[in-house]
Amino acid sequence: MPRGARLDSPGTLHHVMIRGIERCDIIDDDKDRLNFVSRMGELAQKTKTDIYAWVLMNNHAHILLRSGEVGLSTYMRRLLSGYASAYNRRHSRYGHLFQNRYKSIICQEDLYFMELVRYIHLNPLRVGFVETLNELDYYKWCGHSVVMDHHKNEWQNRDYVLNWFGRSEREAKKAYHEFVKTGIDQGRRPELTGGGLIRSMGGWSVVKSLRKKRKPEESDERILGNGDFVCKILDQTEEKVKHQMGMPDDLEKRINEELQNVCTQYNIEISMLRSGTRRHPVPQVRKILAVKFVNQWGVSLSETARRLGVTTSAIAQILRRI
Repeated sequence: MPRGARLDSPGTLHHVMIRGIERCDIIDDDKDRLNFVSRMGELAQKTKTDIYAWVLMNNHAHILLRSGEVGLSTYMRRLLSGYASAYNRRHSRYGHLFQNRYKSIICQEDLYFMELVRYIHLNPLRVGFVETLNELDYYKWCGHSVVMDHHKNEWQNRDYVLNWFGRSEREAKKAYHEFVKTGIDQGRRPELTGGGLIRSMGGWSVVKSLRKKRKPEESDERILGNGDFVCKILDQTEEKVKHQMGMPDDLEKRINEELQNVCTQYNIEISMLRSGTRRHPVPQVRKILAVKFVNQWGVSLSETARRLGVTTSAIAQILRRI
């Protein structure tokens, strides 16, 4: 099934999730842990990637980072391929170590930064690697101990994290520690590991309420943020793609005109088309436009999905049914 294109602009805040293939372990011992963390830090310094929060578990890892000049894809490719090769050599194994594609979610910083730092850093406590918050304060394989100044990682931007919690280091550390403590009982938080409308708005009940009020929100499964933030990221990506791929201005114009014409014909607003609703006649309009854009005009699945407010897999399913 086709997957959405990676949103990858330097300077963007990403929550990155890495898993072992078939959920197998990617770590056997502390030598492996040191190897992974050292590579992560050295590459961050070389590529000017800011790392704010991270945790290394047995079969997966989380990293909250702001991509540097080379972008996220280059950073992650170097990190995962380099570590996998070293791990395979050391343990005399062959084949893939990681799932084919790491997961990355672009995050709206003012809404989610603090929550993501806390969520990521509480992983060892949630699964029982440590039993208390005090043990977590000194746990080496998680960025929390660096923020608390019990371990040193020059490549981890602890100052940026602490600046969210107070002006002086002492005040900030105390406030940060209390904030982390209040999150212990929250358990797993799936809304922080993905994008899309339901996660961004805080639950299905909020989405239904907005729809009843006819207040559609732009959404994208690759982005955790409100509608304005989603539009901003997609607009930036569109300009980048147009620059890289050279989408002709006349095709851009035809797409916009066709969107408006078909929506007018069926008496709906473009915002309603992109809201995610399945209310009649929106699915029919999406089908008409998807067929024309992809099959007749050669527009990519991901670009068509973005224009119609659905996922790339949804466009693929529409075309398969036809």
